[in-house]
Amino acid sequence: MRPLSGIKVLDLSRVLAGPLCTMILADLGAEVIKVEPPWGDETRGWGPPFVQGESAYFLSVNRGKRSLALDLKTPEGQEVVRRLAQGADVLVENFKTGDLKRYRLDYESLKELNPRLVYLSITGFGHTGPRAQEPGYDAALQGYTGIMSVTGEPAGPPMKVGVAWIDVMTGMMGAVAVLAALLERERSGLGQHIDLSLFDVGLFALANLGESYLLTGKPPKRLGNAHAQIVPYGAFPAADGWLVLAVGNDEQFARLCQVLDLPDLLKRFPTNPQRVEAREEVVEALSAVLRTQPRAYWLQRCKEAGIPAAPVNDLAEAFQDPQAQARGAIWTLSHPLLGPLPTLANPLRFLSRTPAKPSLPPPLLGEHTEEVLRKAGYAPEEVARLVEKGVVRTAPQRKG
Repeated sequence: MRPLSGIKVLDLSRVLAGPLCTMILADLGAEVIKVEPPWGDETRGWGPPFVQGESAYFLSVNRGKRSLALDLKTPEGQEVVRRLAQGADVLVENFKTGDLKRYRLDYESLKELNPRLVYLSITGFGHTGPRAQEPGYDAALQGYTGIMSVTGEPAGPPMKVGVAWIDVMTGMMGAVAVLAALLERERSGLGQHIDLSLFDVGLFALANLGESYLLTGKPPKRLGNAHAQIVPYGAFPAADGWLVLAVGNDEQFARLCQVLDLPDLLKRFPTNPQRVEAREEVVEALSAVLRTQPRAYWLQRCKEAGIPAAPVNDLAEAFQDPQAQARGAIWTLSHPLLGPLPTLANPLRFLSRTPAKPSLPPPLLGEHTEEVLRKAGYAPEEVARLVEKGVVRTAPQRKG
């Protein structure tokens, strides 16, 4: 038994934030039906890389779901969703504000059919405010929320985070919101509408930098790999690569100066506020010594001295790290086209009694259309008629 066993989720979302949210719910045991258009979620075509025609992007966030390929622009397709929503616990969608209202698939319409429905809407800017009608793309939201202004080298251009950072966090916050609403439903017996926006999540995730601006009125500047309020804290060059030093207090800095044989630096800048004020001088002094030896040498010395340090790994090194292997960072699933499919393991896999677990591999487009429709009460001839009219699309069933 998993935490969300028995919970039924209707997933009308595409691309990243919504699918990541519903994959988390699926890993926790929810039954997730992914409703996608007959031509598929956009990310099925995003690549390379593709393997046997399957997109790595799509495979990354759609584990554990059943695919219902359905044309929502048709009255018959809209009726299918309404029928499924009557028996669902959760609906997740990321259409532009107002789009689903045209089909009577918005929260106000569906709660009349199912008052217990938890309905999560993910948009770029939310359902209120002057930008409510604007589309939301992660790169644009990284610009709007200011994270690009503090990412990158001081003399360089603004930089976005290497992954769709706000989309990923919005998916995670969406899962938190759904779980909170399901818990509250146990007391009230009622569902509710969750209006979650990438914009709100991006601002919230500014954390200490956002709070620093609120207190001082001064926007933080780009510091590259450095920390705005701690020195030394960031990436440094060794003779054969890069390492990270995360010196969080003055005692650790004193030990670092011993390791690097820099007693004068410790004497001049023993406290963190002093080091922040003299950031460039401190960093250059440390870098000059660190460049003289290989990365492994300094990592070992720092480990022996109790100084937080780490390699700057590429992804191959990250997944081959003994800790990643010991903790089972990869879940391998059996895919009907690809065979053994490695996927990113859910970090919630360490709940002591009800851990997250993988279930189904990412679905083929329309793979479960017939199964879902029949469970919803459609007779075989009705399914065949919907297929013939192009309302739904089917795909071969898995073998075995």
